[in-house]
Amino acid sequence: MSEPAAPAAPFVDWSVPPPERDGTPLVVALHGRGADERSFAGLAPHLPAGTTVASVRAPIPEGGGYAWFANRGIGRPLPESIDRTARWLFDWLETARAPHTRVSVLGFSGGMAMAGGLVLARPREFDAAVLLSGTLPWDAGLPADAGRLAGLPVFWGRDTEDRVIPADLVDRTGAWLRADSGAALTERVYPGLGHGVSAQEIADVRDFLDRA
Repeated sequence: MSEPAAPAAPFVDWSVPPPERDGTPLVVALHGRGADERSFAGLAPHLPAGTTVASVRAPIPEGGGYAWFANRGIGRPLPESIDRTARWLFDWLETARAPHTRVSVLGFSGGMAMAGGLVLARPREFDAAVLLSGTLPWDAGLPADAGRLAGLPVFWGRDTEDRVIPADLVDRTGAWLRADSGAALTERVYPGLGHGVSAQEIADVRDFLDRA
């Protein structure tokens, strides 16, 4: 079955109106599978002062919410599907980045796989990446050569007891980020978090973005 056509442009929930975005850092926030852009409502005040958050709705309706890509199991995107969404997001970002001083991407769960797909595809489009409770999109045709993310500040946060994301994908993600990616990696583990995001984690993300 083919995917429904994506909207011409993403639906975006902006944290501030257009006149207040000039000269601000932009965080592009990507929600989890089956959720929507409301997942990150209220995030901006918990990030560095003056940050603009663009919470983007994924293009594929699913389970009362939306998904970024079709997959062949949790954390395993179909190559043509994640590529299609990546091109759609990059087209939008080209129109959205102009007034901002820098652009970071933040993704949770399925949104982490999508954010990871974006930085693997075009790492120089971003000044930092925040990857939460998920996996990179392995075996989806994206480049993952050694040094691919050279110098890119990357925050990776999770709970080692998260049972939603397959352990083999998490292990593969960690091994690559630590040893092969070339990223300036900040890794944090939050015992008891499960598959979610905590206030402490968001405070750590704020500190990370302040330094990045």
